[in-house]
Amino acid sequence: MADDSVVDHRVSGAAAQPRIAVLVPCYNEEAAIARVVRSFREALPGADVYVYDNNSTDRTCEVAAAAGAIVRTESQQGKGYVVRRMFADVEADVYVLVDGDDTYHAASAPGLIQRLIDGPLDMVNGARISGDKVRHRPGHQFGNRLLSGLVGWIFGDRFRDMLSGFKVFSRRYVKSFPALSAGFEIETELTVHALELAMPVAEVDTPYSDRAEGTVSKLNTLRDGFRILRTIAVFIKEERPLQFFSALAGVFAVTSVVLAWPVVATYLETGLVPRLPTFVLATGLMLMAALSFTAGLILDTVTRGRRESKRMRYLNISATTGAGPVH
Repeated sequence: MADDSVVDHRVSGAAAQPRIAVLVPCYNEEAAIARVVRSFREALPGADVYVYDNNSTDRTCEVAAAAGAIVRTESQQGKGYVVRRMFADVEADVYVLVDGDDTYHAASAPGLIQRLIDGPLDMVNGARISGDKVRHRPGHQFGNRLLSGLVGWIFGDRFRDMLSGFKVFSRRYVKSFPALSAGFEIETELTVHALELAMPVAEVDTPYSDRAEGTVSKLNTLRDGFRILRTIAVFIKEERPLQFFSALAGVFAVTSVVLAWPVVATYLETGLVPRLPTFVLATGLMLMAALSFTAGLILDTVTRGRRESKRMRYLNISATTGAGPVH
């Protein structure tokens, strides 16, 4: 693997243009993938367009290759696995990640990339702005607002459309991203990674359209929404352990007090403990509260050290720069 400092030196010259890679994860997108590849090749003539097929049962690979894409495959099923493979394999200075369903506006890509370079930023999110004729699935809209709001409340309110499939990244973002998710929850992980390391980011409105005729969404509102919610809970536990375990400690402590209060009141009046099992349970819950709070304190120290290590790895890679308009 090339040394990062060498790569960054190559793109930092006054006349240099950054190397751009368009990354398209795909599963059964035969009807749309040719238009996606052609539109991004037209919008970004100097970019390499990579289509990573995820066990499609149709002609996605053949159609993408015929349209001029570099086609590769990932056998482990799930968008998270595909993104992990793309980020590991592809070498570039700027990465454009876009779904292969032809719903995103390729002509917006140069503007998003220019915003990233001029910052310089590490992530630009394409917030979806749809016209009146676009058919929305109410569950998707509500879930997106709910999950984006939840992540914003906990980790920082920087994005209003966290689940957008159109994002632009710097090299130092991509090469410092752990990519641990398996499915559509990868969008949440991408957002939390940027927020946790306090990366410079932005969100730009981009047009959004209906899926192409003959294609269907791979996103299941309930199943994938639950998986994303579960992923958020895991991130809270791992990235905010003191708050997470303090909340658990609070629940245990309050429950303990509620159970113990009648027993204590009876003891003060009569000198007897008629419900000994209840008192034992209340005592155990209070001990669990103390243990949970202690675990939160310890894990918070561990998390801080891990975050510092991730931050140092991120800072070892120089910011993406370029000269003039992107083309």
